[in-house]
Amino acid sequence: MPRPIEALIHVPALAHNLSRARAAAPDARVWAVVKANAYGHGIERAFDGLRGADGFALLDLAEAERVRALGWRGPILLLEGCFEQRDLELCSRLDLWHAVHCTEQIDWLAAHKTHQPHRVFLKMNSGMNRLGFRPDAFRGAWTRLNALPQVDEISLMTHFSDADGPRGIAHQVAVFDTATRDLPGERSLSNSAATLRHAGVAADWVRAGILSYGSAPDHPEHDAAAWGLQPAMSLRARVLAVQALQPGETVGYGSSFQAESPMRIGIVACGYADGYPRHCATGTPVLVDGARSRTVGRVSMDMLAVDLSELPGAGPGSEVTLWGRASSGAVLPIDEVARSAGTIAYELMCALAARVPVRVSD
Repeated sequence: MPRPIEALIHVPALAHNLSRARAAAPDARVWAVVKANAYGHGIERAFDGLRGADGFALLDLAEAERVRALGWRGPILLLEGCFEQRDLELCSRLDLWHAVHCTEQIDWLAAHKTHQPHRVFLKMNSGMNRLGFRPDAFRGAWTRLNALPQVDEISLMTHFSDADGPRGIAHQVAVFDTATRDLPGERSLSNSAATLRHAGVAADWVRAGILSYGSAPDHPEHDAAAWGLQPAMSLRARVLAVQALQPGETVGYGSSFQAESPMRIGIVACGYADGYPRHCATGTPVLVDGARSRTVGRVSMDMLAVDLSELPGAGPGSEVTLWGRASSGAVLPIDEVARSAGTIAYELMCALAARVPVRVSD
């Protein structure tokens, strides 16, 4: 039999989470962001759950080709635009919309031969300081684009650096509004955190990224349930063996955990080679047969240990939910596991290892 570990992708949860974005921004259209292979869920597996979106936003041309191959005929947006001039040829062939964030991309458009003008999203650096034209150069970039016969409609976009925290977005919205005053074109400003936390931002498009996959963009201030989100990925394994520990005995490499009293531990078929973070410390939450428990000791390449002391019915074959929804329906938010690992849910989703079987589920 195969090793007892699998990831499940919950298609109805994806559709539900997308509906939460619509509810939070009822006057806007919604991009389903499927970059990084749909945040580790798999574009092909996630597509049916996200096809209710108004468009798909992603990073590279190969991902765009996959979405088109699934039969999607609506808008697809390249969030970082083209990486070299010849990418524009495929944009023309696949009818892709694309971001423009630097002068080189405008130069490529000016040299591009096409019969069909391009829809572009001109990006402003309103304070994130990654991609985009600074506010004092933004209008000049718009003027250049507007003069090109290769360009059809110009939309305007930016990205918030602090939508999930106390600083908020007001300072960036003010910069964006000032620099774009009187410029025509649709606007796209809000990521997941801004969509949920700052619903008053006026825009034509919102970008539903991490919220689509059931993670709270501002955890731990809010958890996924507070935003009405459902886990779209569950990682489940089973107990391989049980060990009885006496006081003073240790668990795993480095003997980092020492039993203070008699206890039972279960050895689980999951480790860092499956994408479970090695640096999850003792006490990271898990569900055993749907009941809450914890990890003990260091995570190994192929195994980890969980505390069964309060779960006398658990033993070899018991289901262990590392994150997501157990078969019983109990939920362990991925954000809690990520916090124990000192990271965020994005990383856990994207780091799921190729050796883990993945199944589409309800």
